[in-house]
Amino acid sequence: MAFLGTGTMGAPMARNLLARGFAVRAWNRTRSRAEELAADGATIADSPADAARGADVLVTMLLDAESTAAAGRAAAPELPAGAPWLQMATIGLAGITEIAEIAGELTLVDAPVLGTRGPAVQGTLTVLAAGPEQIRDQAAEVFDAVGARTLWLGSDAAHGDGTRLKLAANNWVLSLTNAVGESIALAETLGVRPQLFLDAISGGAVDSPYAHIKGGAIVSGDYTPSFTVSGAHKDASLIAEAAGELRLDVAEAVRERFRRAAEAGHANEDMAAAYFASFAGESG
Repeated sequence: MAFLGTGTMGAPMARNLLARGFAVRAWNRTRSRAEELAADGATIADSPADAARGADVLVTMLLDAESTAAAGRAAAPELPAGAPWLQMATIGLAGITEIAEIAGELTLVDAPVLGTRGPAVQGTLTVLAAGPEQIRDQAAEVFDAVGARTLWLGSDAAHGDGTRLKLAANNWVLSLTNAVGESIALAETLGVRPQLFLDAISGGAVDSPYAHIKGGAIVSGDYTPSFTVSGAHKDASLIAEAAGELRLDVAEAVRERFRRAAEAGHANEDMAAAYFASFAGESG
């Protein structure tokens, strides 16, 4: 297997595949991130083409459409016709259309994952997959190693049904993250201890486990990235692009908050750091 992209999400996914007995040839643009997997049994490749040479499956988990396309162009010619390309990152609708063209004779599966670093480490991601029926059993062996659930959505990966659902789900996740940050910022401004906000919603109809995960990060001041502010801003921009003329007022505000947080110096921190957008001045 060729696994391209061993960052915050990709590295734990690759480790779970290795633990299941898959032979993994790993590549990452920053080589040191891939080299960390050598101790787990991965072979470290010098290039996407090197990773794909002799592989029977290609997995991409890179940051964006541009990096995925570049790596895919290099890797695809090295795989046999019909081999599955499992595209598991969030790259948007234009991105999956481009990848479908690059795939050529490979069998593309549009399979972005729902979840951040914690579920990736635990192997409990949700895979939102679209691809041909004949490839599903082979793809499921990979998906079962990295996720707790796979939701099959359609047979035409180029249509991007997995990506479409991922954008809708991410809209909810990004909005909730910002709502928690705003509520904690408001509580502080009103002289209320932030933890009391989390205590107040706990166990009620308006509670959410995710609110406690991101709210807890804010209260503790621990912004170790599970998914970064810059990554969240990228996804928020993909949502806005996909929406077209549909008016998504909350989503647009969410994108602006991630932009302000990044400009305030929090781009590489966990997306919970969007909290700081409440105190960042207008710019740009």
